[in-house]
Amino acid sequence: MRHIISMLVENESGALSRIAGMFTARGYNIECLTVAPTDDPTISRLTLVTIGDDEIIEQIIKQLNKLLDVVKVVDMTEGRHIEREMMLIKVAAGSPEQRDELKRLADIFRGRVLDVTEKIYTVELTGTSDKLDALIDAIGGSNILEVVRSGVIGISRGERHLRV
Repeated sequence: MRHIISMLVENESGALSRIAGMFTARGYNIECLTVAPTDDPTISRLTLVTIGDDEIIEQIIKQLNKLLDVVKVVDMTEGRHIEREMMLIKVAAGSPEQRDELKRLADIFRGRVLDVTEKIYTVELTGTSDKLDALIDAIGGSNILEVVRSGVIGISRGERHLRV
């Protein structure tokens, strides 16, 4: 099962390396990873997506909690949460029909066309990973020139929060 693990870590050099090293040493895969400072400049929030059953995820969380740089760890998928990812996608659009279709798809998926040339459209889309995958499928592989994705970020719904 796919899990979103969010953690607060000390904003120190080497913290990310130690976390990634823990995953490597135990043979766990990180599907995506995002890190950014929080409102406290000494703390960063690291969000990663990994795959595993409940036993493996429990083991990952225990190992993360043992690392000195890790302040707090939460499995976001244990409760109600909001997750988002951003994608920039550059698509060939040489004919007027292709341009019209890309604009229509961007509108359907609530994306924004950020850059237009005679032959290329660049579209920004924010949503769940499934939504981004669906746009890629709708466009079709032969017209896609480049794709950049931010990785998943997430936050708990309601009163629950990740704070020191």
